[in-house]
Amino acid sequence: MNKVIGCHDIIFIVLDTLRYDVAQIALEQDLIPNIKAYLPHQQWQQCHSSATFTYPAHHAFFAGFLPTPINHPTAPRLFAADFMGSETIAESTWVFKQANMVEALAACDYQTICIGGVGFFNKQNAIGSVFPNLFQQSYWSKETSVVNKNSTQVQVDMALKILSKLKQNQRYFLFINISALHQPNYFYLKGAKEDSIESQVAALAYVDKELKILFDSIKKQHSAFCILCSDHGTCYGEAGYYGHKVAHQVVLQVPYAHFFIGLNNC
Repeated sequence: MNKVIGCHDIIFIVLDTLRYDVAQIALEQDLIPNIKAYLPHQQWQQCHSSATFTYPAHHAFFAGFLPTPINHPTAPRLFAADFMGSETIAESTWVFKQANMVEALAACDYQTICIGGVGFFNKQNAIGSVFPNLFQQSYWSKETSVVNKNSTQVQVDMALKILSKLKQNQRYFLFINISALHQPNYFYLKGAKEDSIESQVAALAYVDKELKILFDSIKKQHSAFCILCSDHGTCYGEAGYYGHKVAHQVVLQVPYAHFFIGLNNC
């Protein structure tokens, strides 16, 4: 990451509430061909989340604690806030003095942009303003939220408009919290009346089509490093649980990938 920062734009997309097993089903059924094309070895990496719901998970993300590989829990981190005694900071890790990567990238002349999805990004109260306030530009609307079936389309359109207005050669950090996987997601599955594994699979297939538009546009104009992952999963009746904020394995196990979009010039 020490070679990436300053040489590439950074894109961080969180597929909010996406379970690892759901991501695998969609991959195996060839429902996410556009995402699959970018996944290293065309596979998701199975990871543990640091938290069971959006608020603590994103605090961890921005401090450098991305989902932890299940088969390599001490893997060197991509980036990290300077922290004495950390066992996951290596020579390849981009270490920053600030408390979070957003402010650290801004200090490196990146334009920082947040396009929110779930309620923790809505800027309608103090807690919903914590994450957006880290960024130089932040956006949220009812149309980007969980209630809009076309939320990802709105988020992608917004991202492309914002990026088109940046000055030439301006490096940017684009963060998008994708809300479509979060409940309610039943309306992505024809005839469904409640959320389920199947409706989240259908929601991910919808997101895949919209992300293609974003990736194709970026590939033509920019050289970007992208992180694509979930922050936590959710229960659909496992052990009698529904939703998240519980330490069930389907909540803690999430898909993760990082890759380059466009040319790797570094």
